Amino acid sequence: MDKMNTNETNRQEYIARINRVMNHVDTHIDQPLNLGALAEIAHFSPFHFHRIFTVLTGETPGNYVQRMRVEKAARLLQNGSKMSISEIAYACGFGSVSLFSRSFRAYFQTTAKEYRQQEKPVYARDGLLYSKNGQVLSKNLKQEFDFDAQLCPVKLKEIIFMDTKVEIKEMPEMKVVYIRHTGAYNQIGKAFEKLMKWAGPRGLLNFPETKTITLYLDDPAVTAIEKVRQDACLIVKDDVKVDGEIGKAVIPAGKHAVGRFQIDAMGFEKAWGTVCLWITESGYQPWGNPYELYYNSPDDDAQGKFDLDICIPVKPL
Repeated sequence: MDKMNTNETNRQEYIARINRVMNHVDTHIDQPLNLGALAEIAHFSPFHFHRIFTVLTGETPGNYVQRMRVEKAARLLQNGSKMSISEIAYACGFGSVSLFSRSFRAYFQTTAKEYRQQEKPVYARDGLLYSKNGQVLSKNLKQEFDFDAQLCPVKLKEIIFMDTKVEIKEMPEMKVVYIRHTGAYNQIGKAFEKLMKWAGPRGLLNFPETKTITLYLDDPAVTAIEKVRQDACLIVKDDVKVDGEIGKAVIPAGKHAVGRFQIDAMGFEKAWGTVCLWITESGYQPWGNPYELYYNSPDDDAQGKFDLDICIPVKPL
């Protein structure tokens, strides 16, 4: 193996270890998450783990954990949870309500109580958040500025929402192998390309039966786009041995709001806005990690369109 291939293999192993740490933080956010424990999961010494994590993610382990705690609290506040603010604080791993309050205000420039009372955005376009009535919202969900009077909410709905059927479905459990992508949504294709190159020689591809998924781990209404994590996934039938930066996971079964779309690359934001708007009027609330389930590759479509379901886990209000 030449030096370039060796370096890439080593880098993939480092990424896999950091991904395991991130997954652990996601599932143990209510527990103490000290540097030593996280370093042990990554199989590094605390000293080296801190440096490696910071280089690969752009933030220290401590800052990452704190951001995950605050952002989970924001999602609970906005998704209709009946938990009190103190219950949310402890559920997200804060040692006291006062520490939570200070941390939340520093991140969102508003109090947790005010944040809970504000309308959750249902649509994001060009880096802007939109309310159900077509107002542009800032990160702390306050109205950002007034629209031109000609762009009334009715006209705006016609522009940013699609006329399509959305319904509640029981989606099955799915085993997947994945590569994680962090950052702009339109760059995840590179992760899929790398995943396909890995899967092909292992006999895991059998199109058109083979299906792929983009699993979203963060809410762009809460997390800055450059830090939003997405997993490029390939559905597999059996347990698969993975290596390097390839991970494996199980997407749980459950009740989902599902919208079917045939769209080009420019239609994703509008499609997501449509499903999110439908949920606000459905009697359900979103929770868990949403995903896109692809039935084709746009390269195989005469019009270059994706045939997909947008699937958002839901539970009754």
